[in-house]
Amino acid sequence: MREELFELFEASGGELSLEVIALRLAVASVIACFVYVSYFISHAGSIYSKKFNISLVALTLITTTVMIVIGNNLALSLGMVGALSIVRFRTAIKDSRDTIYIFWVIVEGICCGAGDYRVAVAGCVFIFAALFLFGRIKNDNRVLLIIRASRTNEDRIEALIFQRFRRMATLRIKNTTETAVEFIFEVSKKMIDRDRKSSLSITDAVYAIGNIEYFNIVMQNDDISS
Repeated sequence: MREELFELFEASGGELSLEVIALRLAVASVIACFVYVSYFISHAGSIYSKKFNISLVALTLITTTVMIVIGNNLALSLGMVGALSIVRFRTAIKDSRDTIYIFWVIVEGICCGAGDYRVAVAGCVFIFAALFLFGRIKNDNRVLLIIRASRTNEDRIEALIFQRFRRMATLRIKNTTETAVEFIFEVSKKMIDRDRKSSLSITDAVYAIGNIEYFNIVMQNDDISS
């Protein structure tokens, strides 16, 4: 039994020729270019990070190289798992879509390193198409109304907002001091657009109450400035 286990750990998938290694890295490079273009298209705007996009290309090639080295060698694969387990990533992910791209390039690197080009290419095409169609969808239907005023008008402000938007406004935050109060209401963009058609805008209606320090309308979406 011991001899069989020893042979299992010593077994190797055999050395690959330079042509095979070059082919696997070349396919990985082409797929990495598709990932680069996909990330650029889906993250166009203030959230786009060129450094992160380049890192995705490098991660594809690195994963492919690791898979070529491991091959079918069980001892090497266990050693590689142990070595990578000590790595800790502290960089915060700005967008949940970035996690998708990280897993995507790792999987593509594994497929290319193992020589399974059909799975690598098919997966790349379908994932690229899905992200191209849905990657630029943004949640920009929420609007925040931020009002700071004297506490003497606290009830009047709440009544105005709920009456104006037919109780479809949501009070998210209410901060108070001895003399001042700050509201943060959330309403839909459709309600704001509908309110603009009225003779008296919400801005004028709020300031008409009096003792208003400021009134801000903030469009809330998924973009995070880098």
